Amino acid sequence: MRVPLTLPVVGAGSRGTSYAGLAATADRARVVAVAEPRPFQRARMAAACGIDPGRAVADWRELAARPRLADAVIIATPDLLHAEPAVRFAKLGYHVLLEKPMAPTEQECERIVEAVERAGVLLAVGHVLRYTPYTKVLKLIVDSGRIGDVVGVEHLEPVGWWHHAHSYVRGNWRREDQATPMLMAKSCHDLDWLAHLVGRRALRVSSFGGLHHFRAEHRPEGAADRCLDCQLEPGCPYSAKRLYLSCLGDPARESWPLSVITDDLTADGVLRALRDGPYGRCVYACDNDVVDHQVVSLEYDGGVTASFTMTAFTPVEHRKSRVFGTHGYVDGDGTRLRLVDFRTGGEELIDTSARDGVAAADGHGGGDAGLVDAFLDAVATGDASRILSGPRDSLDSCRVVWAAEQARRAGTVVSLAAPAP
Repeated sequence: MRVPLTLPVVGAGSRGTSYAGLAATADRARVVAVAEPRPFQRARMAAACGIDPGRAVADWRELAARPRLADAVIIATPDLLHAEPAVRFAKLGYHVLLEKPMAPTEQECERIVEAVERAGVLLAVGHVLRYTPYTKVLKLIVDSGRIGDVVGVEHLEPVGWWHHAHSYVRGNWRREDQATPMLMAKSCHDLDWLAHLVGRRALRVSSFGGLHHFRAEHRPEGAADRCLDCQLEPGCPYSAKRLYLSCLGDPARESWPLSVITDDLTADGVLRALRDGPYGRCVYACDNDVVDHQVVSLEYDGGVTASFTMTAFTPVEHRKSRVFGTHGYVDGDGTRLRLVDFRTGGEELIDTSARDGVAAADGHGGGDAGLVDAFLDAVATGDASRILSGPRDSLDSCRVVWAAEQARRAGTVVSLAAPAP
């Protein structure tokens, strides 16, 4: 009988809770400690996982000060607080599952990579798009040569109007000084996905975009500072009242996004949160500064090109992609692929949604479960190849993001230096 791996969780928000739940599936792992400063979230995870009260603490440093108590650690703190616990737990001998982005600065990312390599422990960064059934099938098609040599890729991230308003106008990722640029916070997934699919090193990057809509000058005449006070609220696409009250009774939407704004999942609880908290603010009266649309153009080794678009102004949908090859073409919507063979003119439709026992509606199209499974497999077997988003790959993907941001701000094309040997 396989003995479950043991894990502490650092950060019991939505991502930490999700990873912990997936790790405990089928008794593959057991969460034995939690560090979370918010009492409700800490107590909720402790109760759900049967954690001893003495191991449910407010500060992760308290766990790090003890003798090593588990095989690996899940770190899902806010973006700005990734580096210190990742480095400390690696030095203590824990294998590390670290939510993306790895860290907001290149220096911090390098510290993490150096720490895990020096300690000889595994690091999996949460670039979950590499692990979806959709990506696995598309990667096999590309690598098999069925469409010849890849010449270019188009990739779209449709963030969704209400998701953007929730997370990037009213929410925790609305300001660069409190989190990271939008491209890092939301779309480091996607630039990492492009690197994984193309399988080549990015050489040059350009980018354009900005904060177009969610600005004070676009505030309609007569709009109030809060949705609950606003006469225009019924007709506003960004109505917080309509968004959050409509989540009640839907377990998936109560888990996210509703649980982010309140622990009281009742109509009165939601209305109190909208009256007093940040999520009830008018989207034109917030302190947000991250972009709401951005395009990135990339040139890879060998002349392969890619374009990436991130936009708030869509429904909330799966990513969409097109791959252009010398012998064929593939387009997809995150679950289904259409492959056109230039030699025969034939088309093949491939449904990836039910592969590997994962449904497309699962977290990130099944990528969350895929990441956790790969990490646990790697820890259990010592086989680092199970992890598709290891230290150096993740560092390279972060460097592409920083280059794109530099290009956007300066209006230039940025060349990427070769990685250090």
